[in-house]
Amino acid sequence: METRRERILATFLLSLTIPCSAQLGVILALLSDSFLSLTIWGCYVLIIFGIVGRLSGSLLPGNSSSFYMEIPPLRLPMLSNVLHKAFIRMWWYFIEILPIFIITSIVLWIGDRAGVLTYIIYSMQPVMSSLSLPIETAQPFLLGFFRRDYGAAGLYEMVTSHSLSKEQLLIASVTLTLFVPCIAQAAVMIKERGLFISIIMLFAIIFLAFMGGLLLSKILPILNLTL
Repeated sequence: METRRERILATFLLSLTIPCSAQLGVILALLSDSFLSLTIWGCYVLIIFGIVGRLSGSLLPGNSSSFYMEIPPLRLPMLSNVLHKAFIRMWWYFIEILPIFIITSIVLWIGDRAGVLTYIIYSMQPVMSSLSLPIETAQPFLLGFFRRDYGAAGLYEMVTSHSLSKEQLLIASVTLTLFVPCIAQAAVMIKERGLFISIIMLFAIIFLAFMGGLLLSKILPILNLTL
């Protein structure tokens, strides 16, 4: 991607509609009982990806690059090069991201002990009610910002305790998929795109996630589908 415009668009769409592998696996497992729910989830996220991508591309100034790329000669990779690059990427991940996870865990523990998390969760009750979700669903969304797989695991616990209907699970899965990326990805966004652009993207993602969930919560009763 040769232009700053294209890099911002790619970061925004990846953060909005592409869940991490851990979250994706849990959501697919939760929705696997109903092929219709799984199909609606995939198609709905794909439609939002296309619409938001099209609108974002129209609103951001600048032209697309020609994207001409010379194809390099294909050779069998050397095992030493593969291992060396894998080691460098893993080392970068542990050096830059692992401290964020440790600090996040400490912040979550302090917030839980101080009652801050409980206050934030109950302050989100109007939002959850507008999505036709129980107030307890706010916890997976909150924890999902710190770790995406935590959010999906929270939905799993609610499903096993029969706290969510199939319609509510679909709405929560779509909203959580579109919700803000985890704090580690947010840190990379800030590093690569800058603080100002990252904040704008995060607020836009939060708005689009809840608007997408709200729209779906209004559409499902009209369609009257048996999930």
